[in-house]
Amino acid sequence: MRTNLPPNLEGASFRGAEQRMTRRSVSRFLGIVAAALALPLASTSQVPSGRDVVKPEIYASMEPATRGGSFELAVVMKIRPGFHVNAREKSEEYLIATDLKAQPPSGLTAGEVAYPKGKLETFTFSKKPLNVYQGTVILRVPISALANASIGEQHIPLKLRYQACSTELCLPPTTLPLDAVVNIAASASAAKPAHQELFSPKQR
Repeated sequence: MRTNLPPNLEGASFRGAEQRMTRRSVSRFLGIVAAALALPLASTSQVPSGRDVVKPEIYASMEPATRGGSFELAVVMKIRPGFHVNAREKSEEYLIATDLKAQPPSGLTAGEVAYPKGKLETFTFSKKPLNVYQGTVILRVPISALANASIGEQHIPLKLRYQACSTELCLPPTTLPLDAVVNIAASASAAKPAHQELFSPKQR
């Protein structure tokens, strides 16, 4: 295509157009790079923490309990769909098993924690099935109230440790401090069973 511009002006016009095209190309390239760099950040912001994946709730089998009596605490772990935690009986030595510890105050004693059986599941990141908890699982702690246990509201500190994973990633191990609250009465006649839907033989 020919123009009516003098040769020197025609060349200047062509160089100007070329520079504008180069600037647009560079701007477009930088925009693509910026968008690509933003993708990992957006993905990272969507990764939950271990605290968000497991929501524990605590219930006592007696309300109130009594001096000289015993009861159980149930820690109900509600695990977010799409995630799992390693069961108490872990499949590999390097895995973090679910662990619950009770630290009762003076006058109360804790027995051995009862953990449910896990379920073997296959994941893309492991060559062998892993023993895991999914959905809702219940951990139980037997508690005995001594004859000298304090009357009224008592707080039993608990620590729940687990590692939550999805089919794509494992989150860092999480330790949740929990607080179980139970009332202790002086008379055995005051003891009342509670939350039997969690403590019935069918739930074990």
